[in-house]
Amino acid sequence: MSNRSVKRLFALSAVGFALALAGPATADEYAGYKPMFQPLPAIAPIPGDNSLTEAKAELGKMLFFEPRISASGVISCATCHNPALGYTDRIPRATGHMGQVGERNTPTVLNSGFFGAQFWDGRAPTLEAQALGPVEAGIEMAMPIDKAVARLKEFEIYHQMFAAAFDEKDPIKPANMAKALAAFQRTLVTPNSPFDRYLAGDDHAMSAQQKRGMKAFADRGCVGCHRGPALTDSNFYPIKVPGSTDLGRYLVTKKDADKHAFKTPTLRNVALTYPYFNNGNVDNLKDAIKVMGKEMLGLDLPAKEVADIEAFLHALTGEVPQFAVPSLP
Repeated sequence: MSNRSVKRLFALSAVGFALALAGPATADEYAGYKPMFQPLPAIAPIPGDNSLTEAKAELGKMLFFEPRISASGVISCATCHNPALGYTDRIPRATGHMGQVGERNTPTVLNSGFFGAQFWDGRAPTLEAQALGPVEAGIEMAMPIDKAVARLKEFEIYHQMFAAAFDEKDPIKPANMAKALAAFQRTLVTPNSPFDRYLAGDDHAMSAQQKRGMKAFADRGCVGCHRGPALTDSNFYPIKVPGSTDLGRYLVTKKDADKHAFKTPTLRNVALTYPYFNNGNVDNLKDAIKVMGKEMLGLDLPAKEVADIEAFLHALTGEVPQFAVPSLP
């Protein structure tokens, strides 16, 4: 027998001895809940009219951090969607142009490429339709889009980057700004959460408490709305959030049934994106879970169950994309 074979035999014997000490493997008692959930894909769906290219995403990243497409010249998309804060601002309601405070909490753009509707009230169906709204909104960036385009045209680097991203004669225009911003946002996917590793077969990726929380989350019916890869069905439901008088989806549809209805928020990275709800009036997960139990289920959830669900929600934190903030011209 060769030395290599002897070494391999001893190695296999050591493994067998360790397994014998560990005892027989036990099946994961929560495995039956896995089919109720979907793992997060590596790539968000890409629309047929906006291919995802490196040049387009790089341009979108520049625009995302570009404050000169705001009227004040100091506010960018990243001001409210701060990469260091889970792509939110961690204040109850967004603050924009001239210090104006908006009506709603800033939602994260992480994994937004998986959403079926954008904004709390769903007034934009796609990332492309959403992208320029904050630029023009008087309470946010307050910049007429034609002036934003004119400002970008002042810089040679933007002529080069738009030309690389779009094969057109005069590519610096609103539609291409929207496409580039949407392309960049589709790259903001957060893989490799403990939950995703668990769904992929690593039974030890989540703690026993997190698994109990997953079970409670499913048994209570939370998966009815918080489902799909981003844990949102992108639909709208009335909810009485503490301190909120916002009419929500009704302002878009004018249907009485939509009064105080808001889009189901994603639960991906929810531990990073506090405060919670449309008005940011709840600053911690435990209280947010209690509000949901009361308003959506009509229940005062037991403290232990709240703690288990909170632990499960922490398992939804994935790896936030890391990149160098672009150097602006």
